[in-house]
Amino acid sequence: METELSRTLGIEHAIFGFTPFPAVAAALSRAGCFGVLGAVRYTAPDDLARDLDWMQEHTDGRPYGLDVVMPAKKVEGVSEADVEAMIPAGHRAYVRSVLAEHGVPELAEGEASGWRITGWMEEVARSQLDVAFDYPIGLLANALGPPPPDVVARAHEHGVLVAALAGSTRHARRHAEAGIDVVVAQGYEAGGHTGEIASMVLTPEVVDAVSPLPVLAAGGIGSGEQIAAGLALGAQGVWLGSIWLTTTEAELHSRALTAKLLAAGSGDTVRSRALTGKPARQLRTEWTDAWEDPAGPGPLPMPLQGLLVAEAVSRIQKYEVDPLLGTPVGQIVGRMNSERSVRQVVDELTRGFEKAVDRIDRIAGRSAS
Repeated sequence: METELSRTLGIEHAIFGFTPFPAVAAALSRAGCFGVLGAVRYTAPDDLARDLDWMQEHTDGRPYGLDVVMPAKKVEGVSEADVEAMIPAGHRAYVRSVLAEHGVPELAEGEASGWRITGWMEEVARSQLDVAFDYPIGLLANALGPPPPDVVARAHEHGVLVAALAGSTRHARRHAEAGIDVVVAQGYEAGGHTGEIASMVLTPEVVDAVSPLPVLAAGGIGSGEQIAAGLALGAQGVWLGSIWLTTTEAELHSRALTAKLLAAGSGDTVRSRALTGKPARQLRTEWTDAWEDPAGPGPLPMPLQGLLVAEAVSRIQKYEVDPLLGTPVGQIVGRMNSERSVRQVVDELTRGFEKAVDRIDRIAGRSAS
């Protein structure tokens, strides 16, 4: 499953696996794919350095990358406290009422919420990059489009390719103009923040729009047959995220959440602003329903919503309150019905790819089998 991009990066399979878990990223790289570690949860540079040290020891010298979240434009002079002060009291009261309705316990006294929006702030992302460029990462990806120009230049000085996610051809052209090396065409089916165009439509549009830049197909992909389709549409690889959530190496730390993912069908997700303030595909839960309720105040814009619900999300996760418990995940969750190792998933993907290619060869009369 080689393409020009995969050969450039020195990987066997043109599969790019995004994950917040170092063990999953390392296993992907060892399996001949390209593991991409999500950095948004690392608010302390030392924690990121610790896990990159671990990656160095467990990737067998194979290449890997890092995914950060930073805006192309910086807003000066605004602190997290300033943003917190903008949250209306009515929204805080609504969060308390939803949690009380479901009997969600408080965190222990002095215990901080485990998830904060601070990982989305540019100064945090820059501190992550100060650490990352001390390691031999092969790719730097940004989930919010192209990083600022100085970051792109700095990556190129270190010989690091830069990728950016795009949900439309307009975004993709903007990325190309910003000097991005790889465009990830992320379709509507994807987990997390995503646009409104399906991957089958988006991928060839982006391929044409940014040619000759390489494009990775993303969104709803979780089988080898879908990988073959993405490459047939002109992509030079695929970007997979959700499929790794139920692997044995994933560190969800919640059997209840894993069970919900394994039981969910492809229709059990929703694009909701409940988590961050921007539309993000996630499991549909009573939490997402509450933020769609016309009787409620509705979600705030990003980053206010993320700060508003940070403690609530931590409480829901810690106490595994099933009706409210969810996570960002794509429509491919309907195929995630068993726990397998990363290697087993990769083997299944490559076998499915080979079957799809053989099938097309037979249709085209290129195979005697």
